[in-house]
Amino acid sequence: MLYADYNGSAPLLASVKNHLHKRIDSNLYGNPNALHSMGQRLHSGIEKCREMIAKDIGAYPDQIYFNSGSSEGVSHILGSVLMNSDKRIIITSPIEHVVVPTTLAFYEKKFGYQIIETKISNDGIVDLEDLKALLNKYKDQVALVCIMAANNETGVIQPYKEIADISHQFGVDYFCDTTQLVGKGEFNFEASGIDYAVCSGHKIGALPGSGFIIAREPTKLSPYIFGSTQEMGLRGGTQNYIGIETLAIAIRDFTENKSKLKDLEQARIEFENHVKREVPKVVIIGEGAPRLAGTTLIGLPGVHGQAVLIELESHNIFVTTSAACSDNQPETSVVLKSMGIEDQLGRSVVRISMSYQQGRTEYAYLAEKLVQTYNKLYRIQSY
Repeated sequence: MLYADYNGSAPLLASVKNHLHKRIDSNLYGNPNALHSMGQRLHSGIEKCREMIAKDIGAYPDQIYFNSGSSEGVSHILGSVLMNSDKRIIITSPIEHVVVPTTLAFYEKKFGYQIIETKISNDGIVDLEDLKALLNKYKDQVALVCIMAANNETGVIQPYKEIADISHQFGVDYFCDTTQLVGKGEFNFEASGIDYAVCSGHKIGALPGSGFIIAREPTKLSPYIFGSTQEMGLRGGTQNYIGIETLAIAIRDFTENKSKLKDLEQARIEFENHVKREVPKVVIIGEGAPRLAGTTLIGLPGVHGQAVLIELESHNIFVTTSAACSDNQPETSVVLKSMGIEDQLGRSVVRISMSYQQGRTEYAYLAEKLVQTYNKLYRIQSY
């Protein structure tokens, strides 16, 4: 089997599996907020995980708050900022993961916020001059800048450090959806300048239902799930302590192996070049922009992306179209439309997303089967 949908969800890392096998037999369980010794051991374990993650991502432990993942984190951050602001404009981009515009639409409808999108290039990069112009135009009316770090469909990495600098020049906080960057690419929270960031465990080989927020100034956060004193009173409910343990292990695994990203990127480039030689019509979306090491969004003109997905699965290869959460929608995604991609090309795309644990062997096999698949489907389509 060749799994190539890491941007959708990653399989459990071997290091995480090993931990879980031992953990299940450990008989250490209970409520980490209890005063008895088992509870205190669990609580101590959570704090150790917080320290490990903080060290690996360049943050302080008290800037990290555990939760169920990025969807919750987005709602928590936006709720904290927007419900405590008298400003009514949010600057975002047209390429955000669906959770961001969906959440912003709620605040727009319910509380009268105005959502303004920046321009982007055809490669899917935010126009920094347009961002400056918008911040200058609306000055003291902007509550938040909300622009992602790396796109889940194209893999294009935004100039998030520059976005942070520009936002701060105008006295505006910057929330950056880092779901596709943390644990997948080089990232240091302190150096980034970002004010709020998020992480989902299932994107990096940890257990689903685990994640965290990173907040530069935690005092600006308000409680989201109400309860007792868990997570410094900002996120009620008994902590998912086993999920948290797997988060720390996954982040550490990436930290120890991130040198492999260069080999992964080179293997991806060789794969793309091979496919372009064999099928000159193909288009690599965002090819001219910096991208995640293992992400390729490839347009296959003349065939349908869903048909390619199904055919590849017959070879035990698992990919998606533009995004796993929209595989059942046979339309060009909002992200691609905003990049000026026409429907004929947009409906033909397939997203391939690999891990630092993979490389040339996997890409070579995928290239062979993708070219075969394209040629087969194109002949059928041409009849």
